[in-house]
Amino acid sequence: MARLLVVHHSPTPRVRELTDAVLAGAGDGAIEGVEVVERPALEATADDVLAADGYVLLTPANFGYLSGALKHFFDTTYDAVREPTAGRPFGYAIHGSTDTSGAERAMVAITTGLGWNLVAAPLTMLGELDDEHRERAYELGGTVAALVAG
Repeated sequence: MARLLVVHHSPTPRVRELTDAVLAGAGDGAIEGVEVVERPALEATADDVLAADGYVLLTPANFGYLSGALKHFFDTTYDAVREPTAGRPFGYAIHGSTDTSGAERAMVAITTGLGWNLVAAPLTMLGELDDEHRERAYELGGTVAALVAG
């Protein structure tokens, strides 16, 4: 069975809501053959990354950058997973209060260095969540899960 790893830093109700929508989409009953594994960014390990066939990453944009927790995840797993996971599919979501551009640049730079394959349109948003954001988060989870399931 394929495995989708959802790594998140969800310290706010808004980012937790996005994470829950991604998980719901990834776990949609119409998608078969994929196990969805959720890990908070400070708990995710290189073994988690190596055991997965694809990834969804979620983070707030803090001070215009990735959350420290997601950056820590990348810092502690990057070297061990870079070569073995190159080419694997992923998607991401970033929520900010005023700006997500620095976090987006960092996400692109890090995942490009990993050689991961972006398979769904990034979900970036500011401020309050609405039904469109929730639906797009659900679709993000479902799209990456379906691609991982093959």
